[in-house]
Amino acid sequence: MEDKAKMKKFSTWKLQLRMILATMILFTLIYALITVVGVYIGITGPLFYVGFGLLFIFIQYLAGPKLVGWSMKVNYVSPEEAPNIHRMVEELAMNAGIPKPKVGISDFSIPNAFAFGRTQKDGRVCVTRGILNILDEEELKAVLGHEISHIKHRDMIVMTFISAVPLVCYYLAWSTIFSGDSNNNLALVGIGAFAAYIIGQLLVMFISRVREYYADQGSVEIGCQPHKLASALYKLTYGSAEANKEELKEVEGLKAFFVNDVSSARNEIQELGQVDLDMDGTISESELNQLKYDEVNIKASSKVFELISTHPNMLKRVKRLAEMN
Repeated sequence: MEDKAKMKKFSTWKLQLRMILATMILFTLIYALITVVGVYIGITGPLFYVGFGLLFIFIQYLAGPKLVGWSMKVNYVSPEEAPNIHRMVEELAMNAGIPKPKVGISDFSIPNAFAFGRTQKDGRVCVTRGILNILDEEELKAVLGHEISHIKHRDMIVMTFISAVPLVCYYLAWSTIFSGDSNNNLALVGIGAFAAYIIGQLLVMFISRVREYYADQGSVEIGCQPHKLASALYKLTYGSAEANKEELKEVEGLKAFFVNDVSSARNEIQELGQVDLDMDGTISESELNQLKYDEVNIKASSKVFELISTHPNMLKRVKRLAEMN
């Protein structure tokens, strides 16, 4: 037990270190860009766009919960309307040491869940109608634990503010490259800002993937079973893979909020067959334990796609859950 606790602590430390380093690189990028702008052109046009970008993020932070709730078709439900979900959310929030979030049900048919809000006190945990039809109670509890861990770790505000960096870089690039100024130095700043925008976007996606791992771990830490979360992730991936094009198109711009990347589900479901040894559509505790010792085969295309995704490769997530089992 002591060795397991040490391994978990070391794993948490590695996740935190990755997030800290990536965040430092992001803000170093923006600091360097603003410094270069200051050296070459002083406080002229581009700084206005930097300020505009930051103002946009601030407005997004304030209005975000209402916009997300509207775009995700959320209806908040009372304990009388959804007693089981409220009971699980209350228990998990208590285990996580945060106020009980508001509970909502989204009208989307694709099976999934998500969390949002400005602060821990303003947290909202929601499930789609589709998820209620495919998960058993412990699987649903594990998914809710994942979302509550996002709130506990303040992922909503972290992702809002780090996403400001590539946005500011984009506005810098746009305002300098298309400024009509013949200053070659200004054009170089614009090209550099565009390169920083691309790098910044990749770093934001990297941090998002790390935070998904962290939320998986958080679900286990507040009392959920690793194999139940693994089985839930498998079922959600399968449900996304079975969705029609119209359903996928409807949520395409919102998939970063979900537990899994619905766009990559059809590729990932084939890889997850390596875990579901008896092909019964679930991942049992014994199957997850077996994964501790098995090598997994992840396609080269999946590894490349992961680099431009907000979510980790699903087989890698399940493999990591096996190490917590």
